[in-house]
Amino acid sequence: MPLKTYKPTSPGRRWLMGPTFEEITKTKPEKALLQPLRKQAGRNAQGRVTVRHQGGGAKQHYRLIDFKRDKIGVPAQVTAIEYDPNRSARIALLTYADGDKRYILAPIGLKVGDKVLAGPQADLRPGNALPIQNIPVGTMIHNIELQRGRGGQLVRSAGAAAQLMAKEGEYAQVRLPSGEVRKVHQLCMATIGQVGNVDHENRSLGKAGKSRWLGQRPSVRGSAMTPRDHPHGGGEGKAPIGAPGPQTPWGKPTLGYKTRKNKRTNTMIVKRRK
Repeated sequence: MPLKTYKPTSPGRRWLMGPTFEEITKTKPEKALLQPLRKQAGRNAQGRVTVRHQGGGAKQHYRLIDFKRDKIGVPAQVTAIEYDPNRSARIALLTYADGDKRYILAPIGLKVGDKVLAGPQADLRPGNALPIQNIPVGTMIHNIELQRGRGGQLVRSAGAAAQLMAKEGEYAQVRLPSGEVRKVHQLCMATIGQVGNVDHENRSLGKAGKSRWLGQRPSVRGSAMTPRDHPHGGGEGKAPIGAPGPQTPWGKPTLGYKTRKNKRTNTMIVKRRK
């Protein structure tokens, strides 16, 4: 999907570079597949900010996405390709032979009118979902389950794709977009192809206001704060941070400090992303 630039009729338009939306075939979403989405604004149940730099933004409805792909053996036809404000990827509206309608992530190459199928007997075409044991080694996949029947949790953002590297016993080795090689059970489902909207990472918002529309609040440098607000703060003029390495506002090391604490799944990681 190409990007387009704009004439600099205003300062905000000078560096704006966004999608052309030429692949979108339907502008209004399917009402039966919408849910209200209440914004949390980075706060927990007590009202305290636990995730900084989030808040505001345009109102959105949540689109119900079929990550499980559990309509096994029921053929479906792609009715439309739509925009989803909740994710970087585009979504495809499927109409099944029994009349059911569902959204899935739209991979590269999936067009209106294409046939889509889920199950062990499905062909190796973009949009089809199969158990990993039925997918040949070397195939590019996305929307990968970590637990059988739970639905896809890995590789769901725009342009992402994982590669099936090997199969051994009950598990297969999958190389994720980060470079990590991880074991996944062969009975878990995965979808063939690479997630569409590859140029999403190359867009330019053009102005600060567009970040606010997306629900992103400003981020202030620690070196611009006072010592009581941040370990990097204080000093005359532009001063060094005064520490062996950069720190978070709470004094913990950052930029390279390992924070992974889930030792239970260490055995499932064959190769670290670094």
